Amino acid sequence: MNPVPTEQASNPEIRTLAERVFQQLQDAIVRGELAPGSKITEPGLSRTYGISRGPLREAMRRLEAHRLIERVPHVGARVVKLSMQELLELFDVREALESMAARLAAEHMTAEEIVGLREVLAVHERQADLRRGEAYYQREGDLDFHFRIVQGSHNKMLMTMLCDDLYYLVRLYRTQFSASGTRPQRAFVEHHRIVDAIEAGDAELAELLMRRHVSASRANVVDRYAATLKQDAAAIP
Repeated sequence: MNPVPTEQASNPEIRTLAERVFQQLQDAIVRGELAPGSKITEPGLSRTYGISRGPLREAMRRLEAHRLIERVPHVGARVVKLSMQELLELFDVREALESMAARLAAEHMTAEEIVGLREVLAVHERQADLRRGEAYYQREGDLDFHFRIVQGSHNKMLMTMLCDDLYYLVRLYRTQFSASGTRPQRAFVEHHRIVDAIEAGDAELAELLMRRHVSASRANVVDRYAATLKQDAAAIP
């Protein structure tokens, strides 16, 4: 990640504005308001968000570091769009690492952290989208069930990889392609079972349940992503 220019790093107002723009842009990307593969330009974003180029460039550097945008030679910046193979590889990594995180969480999570995890699920249960069975949208960070599991592993290496390096990219595909049929409600039930295993200190069961959970999510996401690729291909004259 490129260093922030000195004048920006020393100006709290610019940092705050860049943080706000970063949050707006990453949320727009995760929700699909800025479509995968779409080209983005500084002048266009500057007009949309009414900010100067300095804070915008800092926000775009952060988006690039979080793998949400990429710079393509002779094209410019665009919202990331994984190929099917890249998506499969991402979920392979997620299945391996998150199941490990669940096992470690069963061994190391404190009683207070488990209570907090159940409180997160209680918040999710009140969501209108989940009640209607349309989606299971989780806000980032402490309101994200998977984020809390990784934090509960108390393994700094896993936290770096899953809560920083890959977090926003995984969240993008979870958010845009995970809602289908009965999957939102089933995922919620699976979350409760994983917490039960963690609270019981059953590391082997927690790992198995998380592996199955991510595998089911992968199958659902891949099916929906494949459907969008077919639609895109059909739309080409």
